[in-house]
Amino acid sequence: MLRSILSVVAAIAVWGVLWVSVNMGLADAMPTRFDENGITTDPALLVLFIAICAVFCVLAGWLCATIAKDSLMKHVFVLALIQLAIGISVQASGWDLMPVWYHLTFLALVVPMHLVGGRIRAAREPAMPSAFGAVKVAA
Repeated sequence: MLRSILSVVAAIAVWGVLWVSVNMGLADAMPTRFDENGITTDPALLVLFIAICAVFCVLAGWLCATIAKDSLMKHVFVLALIQLAIGISVQASGWDLMPVWYHLTFLALVVPMHLVGGRIRAAREPAMPSAFGAVKVAA
């Protein structure tokens, strides 16, 4: 049970730390493209943020599945739903600050990209042996 909780919490924490770090880094690197509150409406930067979100979601899904060890995709799905709920609240709080296309695209990618990350990790799991043992095929 502890490992299950840790897999989701760790993935959320890593996603959040990476997201805040990149946002702060870009705001420091390009101060003229952000307002005094750290908000940008620059379409190129918003597309970059969407791409970064997708990458971080894949990473978080992979991390969650790696820590979970069993029922990988169930853990990743729970993570994705929690991240979506967090994303909805954050996007809703800044709904009037950025274009609607940004909010909708950001939110639309959260669940599928987490699942992609989980699938990448799950694909590396060894195949489960058949309940009937190995089947030999005559040549």
